[in-house]
Amino acid sequence: MNSGDRVRLQLTLHYDGSGFHGWQVQKEDRTVQGELETALERLTGAHRSVIGSGRTDSGVHATGQVAAVDVPSRWSAGELQRALNAVLPRTIWVSRARQVSARFHPRYDGISRSYRYRLGTASEARSPFHRTTCWALAETVDPALLTSAAAMLSGEHSFRAFAKAGQEQRGDRCTVHTARWEAWPPLGFTFDMSANRYLHHMVRYLVGTMVDIARGRRPLGDMADLLTGSSDLITSRPAPPEGLFLSRVEYPPELLDPTFQPDAPRRGTHGETNVHEDLP
Repeated sequence: MNSGDRVRLQLTLHYDGSGFHGWQVQKEDRTVQGELETALERLTGAHRSVIGSGRTDSGVHATGQVAAVDVPSRWSAGELQRALNAVLPRTIWVSRARQVSARFHPRYDGISRSYRYRLGTASEARSPFHRTTCWALAETVDPALLTSAAAMLSGEHSFRAFAKAGQEQRGDRCTVHTARWEAWPPLGFTFDMSANRYLHHMVRYLVGTMVDIARGRRPLGDMADLLTGSSDLITSRPAPPEGLFLSRVEYPPELLDPTFQPDAPRRGTHGETNVHEDLP
């Protein structure tokens, strides 16, 4: 809380997810949230619960994960950023820290999230220096078909076909702001997507299906049929997790102002650490 002795800080994180069992704390496995909470306890002398903007699955990376933590007011944002980067594993980096409103919640307040997926079509993608951060397909695809398939995603659609089973109770409609493939020389292509919300493994199912279309394994028309939410078609296998990056989370600007104090309460409870966006 932004009281006399504590402040809420927003952290923007980069991490290589290949050595972690995802974001969320687990009893037996090494996770990004667990490493961050361990570092904060070491620095501040007490356990500090970290709230993330959403979970990332095992092997998934981030260049724009957002987290919040309440710390004693003697810590400035810059001091905590430098201290964390000195003690965190080299595979986690705090790229930015700033004080925000005490009402800021990384998950509930997000208005859009963006992901990037790297597809390696060149043989060099199988190098040990690349294969943990891309789908090392090492196979030719048709870029025009990738572009045509991605163009169908913009706007509001049912993504039920692109969700892992068991998520129907959350609803299946999402609004996609941007979805595009671009060249990633010399290794292949990148897919960038921004939406108001995501279903479970949605980005990976979309990429897997688009890549199969671009490999000539299924017709382009399947994408339109799958987006109706009523087709009996099934998606292709999800793309591997190692190509996926959480790249950006957007928030209302007023919540990034430390002095902002809204009159009405907002849904969600600060301090909850077990809530999450579905894995995209």
